[in-house]
Parts: sequence; C-alpha cells; structure tokens
Amino acid sequence: MEPGLRSRPAEPGRCVSGPPGDGSAFPVDLPSGAGAQPGSLPGAVAAVLPAGGCGERMGVRTPKQFCRLLERPLISYTLQALERVCWIKDIVVTVTGENMEAMRSILQRYGHKRISLAEAGATRHRSIFNGLKALAEDQPDCKLTKPEVVIIHDAVRPFVEEDILLRVVIAAKEHGAAGAIRPLVSTVISPSADGCLDHSLDRAKYRASEMPQAFLFDVIYEAYQQCSDYDLEFGTECLQLALKYCHRKAKLIEGPPDLWKVTYKQDLYAAESMIKEKISQEICVVMNTKEEESIGRLLEEVLRNELNCVTVMSAVVGHGGRDIRNFITGQCYSFICVNVVSSDFQETRKLLSTLEESSLPLLYPVVVISVHCLDFTLVSLTQKLESLMWIRDLAKEVKEKNILLSGLLLNSSQDEQKLQESLGQGAAIIAALVKERNSAFAGQLLVA
Repeated sequence: MEPGLRSRPAEPGRCVSGPPGDGSAFPVDLPSGAGAQPGSLPGAVAAVLPAGGCGERMGVRTPKQFCRLLERPLISYTLQALERVCWIKDIVVTVTGENMEAMRSILQRYGHKRISLAEAGATRHRSIFNGLKALAEDQPDCKLTKPEVVIIHDAVRPFVEEDILLRVVIAAKEHGAAGAIRPLVSTVISPSADGCLDHSLDRAKYRASEMPQAFLFDVIYEAYQQCSDYDLEFGTECLQLALKYCHRKAKLIEGPPDLWKVTYKQDLYAAESMIKEKISQEICVVMNTKEEESIGRLLEEVLRNELNCVTVMSAVVGHGGRDIRNFITGQCYSFICVNVVSSDFQETRKLLSTLEESSLPLLYPVVVISVHCLDFTLVSLTQKLESLMWIRDLAKEVKEKNILLSGLLLNSSQDEQKLQESLGQGAAIIAALVKERNSAFAGQLLVA
C-alpha cells in the first residue's frame, strides 16, 4: 500500500460537508432525493476501487481501466469523481503488481489526492478484500484509519455523482449494507442444456445490481473474513456476502442512468462522447479592445444562436471587464480570442500563458481558437495566411500541455451580408472544434 501524491484538488466540486478527512460527524445539506436528515452522514467514510481486471470482454490489450479517453486514463476520471466529494476521507485502489508503477504515474501525472494503492488479488472479491485489509486496524502494516462506512465502486464507472454516493452511505449506516440498482433493460431467460428456452423471468420483479455500494466497515470486513474460497474465487456480488455471512439485508437505492459500466470497446466511445458533452457546455469569448469588442459581440450573438444549448460568455479584459482568470477558475474549457489588429497576436499569447500557469488543462483538453479579422477585399488572403503561420509552432508547443490551439480567419467586410456569412461559417467551425476536441486540428488555420 502506497499513498498517492497530491498538492491540490483534482477539480473543484460542490461539497456537502465540512473539512475533508477530519474523521468527525458534521451537519450536511443533503442533495435532493437523498432521503435522510442533516447530520446523519457517518463520521469517517472511505472507498475501495478494485482495478485489477484485464478487460477480456473489451478485446483490447490494455486493461480497460487504463484505456485513454481524451488522452487521459479512464480510472483517472473515476478517481476525480470520488475525490471531489470531500467527506470521503481515503480512497484505496487495488491494482496488479505489473500495473502498480503505471498507477503511480497516473496519480503523479494528474495530481490525485487521498489515494492509497494495494495489491490486487486474482479475482474481484480477493481484490476488494485486499482493499479492505488496507483500511483495517487489525492488519500489521495498516497506515490508514478504519472508517465507519466503506464505499465499494468500480474503477470503470466514471460518471458517479455525489448524490447517489451520499444516499448509499446513509442507507448503509442504517441497514449495514446498501447498493444502487437500475431497472433491467432486457428480459432474463434461462436456456436448457440443449440450447433451447427453459424459462424466462418477469423483468418487472428484478433489478440490475450496480455500483456504488456501501457497508458498515465491520459488516463487510467480517463477511470477507468468513467468506468461502468458492465465493472468493467465483462470486461477484458484495451485497450477497453481507446477507450470507452477516445476515444484513441490503437497502436497495434506485440509481441514475449514468451509473453504467465501461465494459465493451464501444462503451469507450460512448464515455468519451459524454465527457466531451460535459466540458463543451461553456464558451468564453475574449476581447481586449473596442474594435475587438465590436466584432466579438457579433460573433458572440451568432454563437448563441448556433449553439443554443451552450452558455456563451465574454471577457472584456482590456477595460474593466471580467478577468479571464474567473473563467479558468470556473472550469471553462473553451476560449475564443478575438484579434482585430492584424499584427497583434499578443492577446492570444497572454491567454495561453495564463492557461499554462493554471491547472485547468491537466484534466481535460482546453480548446483555444485565435480569431483574426480582416477585410478580404483589402488584404491579400495569401499574404494574411503566411503571416499567421506562427500558429503552427505555437500550437505544437502548447499541445504538449493539453491545450488545443487553432486559428480562424473571419472576413470583416464592410458588406453586411458577407460579414454575416463569415460569422455564421465561423460559428459552425467553432462549434465543431469545441464539441469534437480533435487534436488533429491543433495548429490548423481555418477560413470562414
């Protein structure tokens, strides 16, 4: 077991409790639907994430928990989801010996906190048991504090929210065990030995067991200590162990649709699409002069019409507007920097420097589009394109820091129709760059 290194939060998130990791009970304002009263959260909560699987069903050589989404390992997203819940004191991840160094690198690279590593077992239950041992005070090398309640969650379920975590934890405190469930989407049938239908189950009477699950620590730890070798080798359901060995009937909590598990290769594409959707909901248009503000406001209006489900904001930094750092702190991952003066690229460079100094690009790719405006009838397009080739070298440099820089040339013609056409085409290009976040477009200069 090895503590992870961390100097700052992975991503600021709403916290329903007091200081993290102080081990005391504290009042909380529960999320809607939590179904419990303030003050009922247990004093110490930890989490165990089994991450020792090899991903056979995915059909790829890399274990699925280490597969990359937007150039970042899947397990890092799951850790981020748990870390931003400040009342989870410790998180133990169980990984195989051969992947231990890779896991340490992920903790270091993405700055995860409150993470400890433990050796995974040969099966799911053995891995979870090893994670529980890391938290148990009766173990000789225990470096962590035994929690009152422990959450068990899959490393490949990255979209878990604080609401469902809180609900299963509170239910576990009352009942000893609790788990999230979802309705079955297909009818379960039983085939006979000759491959024919034997019988089917009434789908309305059954539910799919999901994660997260939560337990009083003493209950689930005792269950694993009494567990048979057969259960440890072939079992997969933790709630059943609590029932079988400790006679605790788990409280079942209806969970949201996004608890699904990344299992097959196509799930990676679906997960990446969800992440892109999440981080593309805000665009900041940066303007610094009166000339830029004029064209910037027009572009902002067209963007709002083009992207009616996206929040488009502006920062007029040059004269009393909102500081761009407010948007960076607010987790905006898309920036449009408007440049009207043809020789002035300093504002784009300033924005890039500010982004590089922040921690924002560490977790998700940040899209920056440097918009340059000129009247195509007054300036040679070829000449202008040549003058903007600097963007390639700069884009290559910042791409290593997870910033995707592209250039966009707008026709700021005096002809109102040509101007609107260019703004419309530009908005469509911006929408595609923001939504797709394709690194192949970094360094490209596009013309609207």
